[in-house]
Amino acid sequence: MTAHSAAMSEHEYREAKFFQTFGSVPTPAFHDPEEQTRVWGRPWGCTSDVGKLRAVLMHRPGEEINVVDKNKPMPEIGGFGDPEKGWYFMGKTPPDLAAMQAAHDAFTKLLRSEGVDVILTEKAAPGALKSTFCRDSVIGVKGGAIVTRLARRARRGEELMVTQALAKAGCPILGTLHGEAVFEGGGFALIDDKTAVCSVSVACNPEGVRQVEMILNSLGVELIKVPMPGYRIHIDGSFMMIDRETAIININELPYVFIDYLNKRGMKLIELPPEDNAFSLNCLAIGPGRVVMHATRTPRLADRLDAAGIEILTLDYECIELNGGGIHCSTGPLARDPI
Repeated sequence: MTAHSAAMSEHEYREAKFFQTFGSVPTPAFHDPEEQTRVWGRPWGCTSDVGKLRAVLMHRPGEEINVVDKNKPMPEIGGFGDPEKGWYFMGKTPPDLAAMQAAHDAFTKLLRSEGVDVILTEKAAPGALKSTFCRDSVIGVKGGAIVTRLARRARRGEELMVTQALAKAGCPILGTLHGEAVFEGGGFALIDDKTAVCSVSVACNPEGVRQVEMILNSLGVELIKVPMPGYRIHIDGSFMMIDRETAIININELPYVFIDYLNKRGMKLIELPPEDNAFSLNCLAIGPGRVVMHATRTPRLADRLDAAGIEILTLDYECIELNGGGIHCSTGPLARDPI
C-alpha cells in the first residue's frame, strides 16, 4: 500500500473495460442496406429518380377538398380561392371529390400492381386541400427522407401529416427544414446518385435551398441551383428524369446554362411539344424507362418517347390536375433500387 491515491475505483475500471469491449460501431454506415434492414426494417431512400420504385407516400383526397366554396370565384385569374383564408383551387369548375378519389384509387392500384408499397397518410388537416400532393412535403434521399417546409399558407401544416406517416412506416427522417426556410419537393430532382438539382423560386427560398444542400452534401451529393422565371414554383414543371441520362424538358422554362449542362453531360433530352399539356411532363418513373403519364399527351410527344425507348403506363388524372398538381406531385418516393 502506497501513499498515492488510486487511479480509479474498481467500479470505474470495470465500467471502462465494458465500454472498451462493447465500443462504438460506426460501420457499416447508416445507409448500408443490411444495416437499414436490421435497424429500420428495410432499405430506405432514393439515389435516383428512376430506380425501381419500392415505396411511395401518398394521400387519398378527402374531406379537406370541401373547403372549396363555389361562391368564391376568382374570374380575374381563374379558378376559386379565398386570399384571407389562404385556400385556392385552379380548376374552372368546383372539384368533384368522388372523381378525384376514383382517379387516385386507380393510381394506387396501378402502383401496387407494379410491386410498389403505397404508404397512405392519415386524415389531412381541415381545409388542407393540396394534401394529395405529398411530393412537396418530403424528399427521398440516400438512407431516408427530408421533411420540407411548405411555402404557401394554404399548405402549411401538411408537414405534420407527412412526418407522422413517415414515423409510422419506420422511415428515417434525416432532416426537417426550420427557421424561415421554405422548400417544396416539386422543386427538387435527382439527376444521379451524386448530383441533384433544385429550383430557386417563390416556393424554394435561399434559406430552404441552403438547408437542403447541407443535408445533401453530408451524403456526398452536389446540388445545382436553377432560378425559375417569374412565379414558376417547381422544377418538376420543366425538367423530369425518366430514364438513366434521359429527361423530358420544357425549353421555355429552363435557363440556357442548365440545358447546356445537360447537353454537355450527354443526356438525352426530350422536348415537350408546344401543343402538349404541361402536365405531360409531370409524370413518374417507376423504373428506368418505365413511366406513368396522364392520358392526354399528344401524338408528337408519344412518338418522341417511343423513339427514346420509353414505356408509358397511361392514367386518367385530369380531375386531380385541376387542383394544381399532377402524377409526379401526388407521390413522395421513399425507397428506390440503386441503378
